[in-house]
Amino acid sequence: MANSPSRPAGALPLSTRLLYGSGTIAFGVKDQGFNALLMLFYNQVVGLPAAWVGSAIMIAMIADALFDPLLGQYSDNVRTRWGRRHPFMYAAALPIAASYLLLWMPPEMPHGAQFGWLVVTAIIVRFSISLYEIPSTALLAEFTSDYDERTKLVAARYFFGVCGGIGMTVVTFGYFLQPTPTQPVGHLNVGGYVTYAWVAAAIMLVSVLISSLGTQKEVLKRPPPPPAVKLPVGQMLREMLGILVHPAYISILLASLFFAVASGLNMSLAVYFSTYFWELSATQIATVASSSIVGIILAFVVVLPLSARFGKKPSAMLMFGLSLLSSVTPLILRLTGLFPVNGDPLLIWLLMGQLAFGMMTTIAGGILAVSMVADVTDQIQLETGRRSEGLLFSAATMVNKAISGMGIMLAGLLLAFVKFPENAQPGHVTADTLRGLASIYMGVLSIATIIAIICLAYYPISRSRHLENIRQLGEAAAE
Repeated sequence: MANSPSRPAGALPLSTRLLYGSGTIAFGVKDQGFNALLMLFYNQVVGLPAAWVGSAIMIAMIADALFDPLLGQYSDNVRTRWGRRHPFMYAAALPIAASYLLLWMPPEMPHGAQFGWLVVTAIIVRFSISLYEIPSTALLAEFTSDYDERTKLVAARYFFGVCGGIGMTVVTFGYFLQPTPTQPVGHLNVGGYVTYAWVAAAIMLVSVLISSLGTQKEVLKRPPPPPAVKLPVGQMLREMLGILVHPAYISILLASLFFAVASGLNMSLAVYFSTYFWELSATQIATVASSSIVGIILAFVVVLPLSARFGKKPSAMLMFGLSLLSSVTPLILRLTGLFPVNGDPLLIWLLMGQLAFGMMTTIAGGILAVSMVADVTDQIQLETGRRSEGLLFSAATMVNKAISGMGIMLAGLLLAFVKFPENAQPGHVTADTLRGLASIYMGVLSIATIIAIICLAYYPISRSRHLENIRQLGEAAAE
């Protein structure tokens, strides 16, 4: 859409891509905490039943699901001198940091009250993250209409988000959650979680402010969007629903949802498998987690060539399938007696290789999926004449947060189903319990991923169709 004043095509400066992506550090840190630590902390340290923790996160996600599309639709129609998106991004910074800090500091109360604390603080964290993430993600489609440039912008978001999450994982297990004379199991060190909370909250605050301030000038350089169209509430809701069930959008949305659930389940149980199935120490967990950096680098090496050679949809389907294969292979080999025993030095190297490969496929698949959502915005504009980036990306953001919502909920249900003990010590969980957890985990993971691949097969926008959409939009803008 090279001729459209509000949708410039072409390459963006590297500085813009980096500043744009840097705000996703906050999302990555939040996801790391929700996926890797929250179940462990509230179940094994605070003492809430695993099913309670999973239910609390699911309640927060349902509340978020109602909030996100309304926020996206509202930001589409806001007009200020700072642009449509930035007022929300600035407003999110302090609530994100404050609510995340409180999440990890539940007072000494009965379990019922602590459950309420978890629900309320998790909802506030999610709302605050939405206040930043939805407007920030919507900028993707506003900054460029180029098929490949959008993938680069999404890659920048993923790079910072994943690096933020993995960096916090390494630091948390390598430094914060270390054994003490009174607590020989580092993962159960209460003081370490307090230190983690303060550091994480500070990082989230700084990253949001840097990205918001850094991208402000890019927005101000562009002509203002068309005047907002004020609609009656009923008509607005009908139009929102019509956009959200558009065939091109619903296919990628459902595919992303099921892949997010699979990824979230994988991440939510990763610490349990590392601690009790593979019997790794906190230092070894940090060592294995550090191999994710290799996976991140490989994801950015392969994603653009794959997209350019095969297109986004076939490449995403391939990455989804390889991600599943990577997750279940070590467990299958261990259950069949073909994997090194716990304590064997080779085990660490194999787990590092598996994690690097799995991280590569998961990130590459996620990058392609979000870039495909951006291409849907042009298809819908061609059909309706309206830009709906905020609404579309609000649902996409909700899907990303399903990683920590439905993933943790399923993890809690699986742990309850196999009767996984609370306050468990490594080496003291029965083999039948661990075998049962691994088996049902692989089954649920396989079902979710296969459904995601099937949904993705129905996504209709290829490179040629996208270019045709851009051509027609350019002609319409020139008239």
